[in-house]
Amino acid sequence: MRILFVCTGNTCRSPLAEGLLRIRVHKEGLVAEIRSAGVSAVTGGPISRNSASILKEAGFEEQISSLAIQASEVNWADLILTMTIGHKRAVIQHFPDAIDKTFTLKEYVEDDPRTLQAIAEREQLVTELQLKQALAQTVSVEERSRILTLENSIPDYDISDPYGGSIEIYRQTAKEIGRSLDKLVQKLSNHK
Repeated sequence: MRILFVCTGNTCRSPLAEGLLRIRVHKEGLVAEIRSAGVSAVTGGPISRNSASILKEAGFEEQISSLAIQASEVNWADLILTMTIGHKRAVIQHFPDAIDKTFTLKEYVEDDPRTLQAIAEREQLVTELQLKQALAQTVSVEERSRILTLENSIPDYDISDPYGGSIEIYRQTAKEIGRSLDKLVQKLSNHK
């Protein structure tokens, strides 16, 4: 399994997810390659000092540099996990062929059946409405209302952005990511 984490600048959240998952995968004896990239990143830059400190505290010794998402990374990945819905939309907009393998991290590890059903219905409805708009067809009040109802029933799948915050804010984000990574490791273990 090849997993690509994506955030904005590939300096805070996605490098944390990359490093923390590498630690978990190694500990569990799973086989996975893990990378990270950013939708607005500069390739070759350093990750944030706070993210690097948290990874070091966790026992991750490797160096991670920022990477701008490219077709080669998208093609390499079996699974693309973004930190926010906005990142997911950006990936799909730039790489439409990746739609079936791109999810937010929290969405991918969601295990509540009712929520999963609402997500599937929302995605289908949004696609239908975008097609209607592209064909200059009117979107009904009922259709708009149904999307809002679905949106309100789905949890927030964005991972908080610690950018510019204190080390404590980064630790909170790392814990938030870690909870989802624990579920991800369980999911990967079940698919061995």
